[in-house]
Amino acid sequence: MKRKDINVYIRDKKGYYYAVIVYKNALGKRKEKWFPTKLPIRGNKKKAEAIADQILEEFEIPAEDLCLTEKGKKLSKNCITAASLDDLTQSQVANLLFSDYIIKYLPLTRKRRRKIEDTTYSGYEANVKSVVAPYFEKKKIKLKDLTAKDIQDFYDKQLERVKPNSVIRYHAIIRLSLCHARKMRYIKENPIEEVEKPEKNQFIGKFYTAEELSRLIELAKGTKLEIPVIMGGFYGLRRSEVVGLRWSAIDFENNIFYINHTVTTPKIDGVTKIVAKDRAKTKSSLRALPLGKYIKEILLSKKQKQEEYRKKFKSSYNKEWLDYVMVDELGNIITPDYITGAFKIFLARNELREIRFHDLRHTCASLPLNKGKGKVTMKDIQEWLGHSDYKTTANAYAHLDLTSKKTSLETLSDIIKLD
Repeated sequence: MKRKDINVYIRDKKGYYYAVIVYKNALGKRKEKWFPTKLPIRGNKKKAEAIADQILEEFEIPAEDLCLTEKGKKLSKNCITAASLDDLTQSQVANLLFSDYIIKYLPLTRKRRRKIEDTTYSGYEANVKSVVAPYFEKKKIKLKDLTAKDIQDFYDKQLERVKPNSVIRYHAIIRLSLCHARKMRYIKENPIEEVEKPEKNQFIGKFYTAEELSRLIELAKGTKLEIPVIMGGFYGLRRSEVVGLRWSAIDFENNIFYINHTVTTPKIDGVTKIVAKDRAKTKSSLRALPLGKYIKEILLSKKQKQEEYRKKFKSSYNKEWLDYVMVDELGNIITPDYITGAFKIFLARNELREIRFHDLRHTCASLPLNKGKGKVTMKDIQEWLGHSDYKTTANAYAHLDLTSKKTSLETLSDIIKLD
């Protein structure tokens, strides 16, 4: 069926029919909108065509695709704001405020040859919309007029309130956006090439003493934080790894468990989503760890309680997360964000020294390095924590590796008599 300048077709996708509306926007560019009919392909072609015709009758071309000036020659200012980069000419993009351009560029980061994770995109979006765009919007600088000094001034201003590592993250998305602008010839030269990126600052996390960690574990018994605290403090698991722990990855017979799955909660376009995947942060993060007797008993007790809750609440129990360890009484997943917030409240309520949940990972590394009497090496810590390379571990915990240094000092002192 046709309407003036609008057509509708039915297409199959993954075994189902879709109605595809085809039209042209104000610049004459072909556009498509896909609508599911929810009809399986087999034996439903006529029904799908009828639904498609109905969709066409009710369809209206989006306002941003129809916006023209009174003369009908170019997009109005409001429409330029609403349009995507693909809908605009090179000149129109070049004349956008840089703040508008970088926001429009954001979705394109997900279309790059190398696919980025939802968590990475969530970070880009947060940095652009809360920091980068608001700053440059006040400056009213167009993309074509942006200079290296403008960017350098932005970095210097941000360094007054945040550490260099945060500015490096701003730099990453600004650089991507400007490299794209140069590639698409929106700008003649890329000003980012003349900008000095801040030097990365070395982060030294807080950590608990053995006594503090033991007290924390004792106080957490029987609470929703019991397993996260043990897995964070004893095994050095990240939040996403704790929440991603599944019963199918625990071998109670051979006393071993596998870190091969994560759960994250990135915020995209203002909506928080739960992302579960059979991958960890890096390939090295996929690892097997021995299951201690005490921790085995806690996990088995948790498993038994889950089964009891499932029988008790029946149809009210959420069966989506049956294989997951970190669920509440109704089977709902306990998210990484919950762990972060609940952990902070728990420490304050019990008058324990404030640290981040991730600092339990640092605690897990620091205690064996300082108390291990040379039996635990930096290489051991790298494999235990699942760092991608030795350098990562060495940079993070070199200041804690005192045992081997003291051994070297004692050996040298025996050989070289300084007194």
